[in-house]
Amino acid sequence: MTVKTAEAVCIGHPDKLCDLIAETILDAHTQHDPLARVAVEVTAKAYEINIFGEITSAHAANLTECAGQALKVAGYNPAQFTVRVNVQAQSPEIGSGVDCSVEARSGDSSADAVLGAGDQGTVYGYATAETPKMLPAPLLIARDICRRLSQARESGTITGLLPDGKAQVSIRYQGDEPREITAVVVSAQHTESKSLDALRAEILERIIKPAARNFPLAADAIILINPAGSFIAGGPVADAGLTGRKLAVDTYGGLAAHGGGAFAGKDVSKVDRSAALLARQIAKSIVAANLAQEATVAISYAIGKASPVAFNITLDHASRAHESRLTEICETLFPLQPTAIINSLALRDVKFVRYASYGYFGYDASWEDHTTHARAIKERFAAGA
Repeated sequence: MTVKTAEAVCIGHPDKLCDLIAETILDAHTQHDPLARVAVEVTAKAYEINIFGEITSAHAANLTECAGQALKVAGYNPAQFTVRVNVQAQSPEIGSGVDCSVEARSGDSSADAVLGAGDQGTVYGYATAETPKMLPAPLLIARDICRRLSQARESGTITGLLPDGKAQVSIRYQGDEPREITAVVVSAQHTESKSLDALRAEILERIIKPAARNFPLAADAIILINPAGSFIAGGPVADAGLTGRKLAVDTYGGLAAHGGGAFAGKDVSKVDRSAALLARQIAKSIVAANLAQEATVAISYAIGKASPVAFNITLDHASRAHESRLTEICETLFPLQPTAIINSLALRDVKFVRYASYGYFGYDASWEDHTTHARAIKERFAAGA
């Protein structure tokens, strides 16, 4: 028996507020200029928002208005915040390497070889058969708790809630199967007038129990709601916020590998975003083909080079004998060059702000579509391809 734990945060958490602002800025450019190059970072502290980075676009979005829009969506009053902007155009050296890949400069004139990777590094995709969404159960429950907290605040179902908050869920596993919840920790920001006892009772009945409906609570389960006591000062007033600091929350809850590259505020020429989405689709397709209970896909890139420098698939112990064969199949079946990834997943049509608050996986999105690829993988595997 093992115990696995994952965390999620609410939309008003200072780090996720910064991610929301960054994604709002990205979408504001790409909906007018699909080829815009965007790499923005955001910090938040007290009532000051700082936006900095690089943007090269035919459309000049109002970044202050973007920040205000995101603040409002997250549950804050934009009028209370000062927004400072320090943004320049993309470096010409980076731009030239992305616009004309190593392969293109060596004579490869194919369409997919033109665009080079926007950065170097390794991205990971993961899928597990333990839940229908092919994501770890503790992450899904923690995420659901945070979403329910935000919904209860917005609807007034629970009075006195404020935007910041987080949840942590631990589940006991028997082998690869999640069995029972052993611990739930919730910290929810609230008004000074809100009774802590009332808040705890309401969160238990209206948030935790509905979110954990598919798994029993262990006899010795620990449930802690605002264990530190009152949580009145929150958001960027209490803690500084920064884009990209909630990588585990954005992806697999810390229960799978992550290359370290953040998603928020980056256009799809950056492979730490686009290739990570493809890697998720590959992993999900393998699990959907019933060729593994768990799959991790690793793809490594060099800046300015279109084709990856390494591609590898790791499976659960029982399926390990299939790794080499599935690596060969998937390396030829899936588009691994940036242009091909962008086109196959229709990434230039995506509004990424939708995924900024509660993770990028497990929803209705092109990179979650595994049906066609799972069938192709299964057929090639059966044919000995």
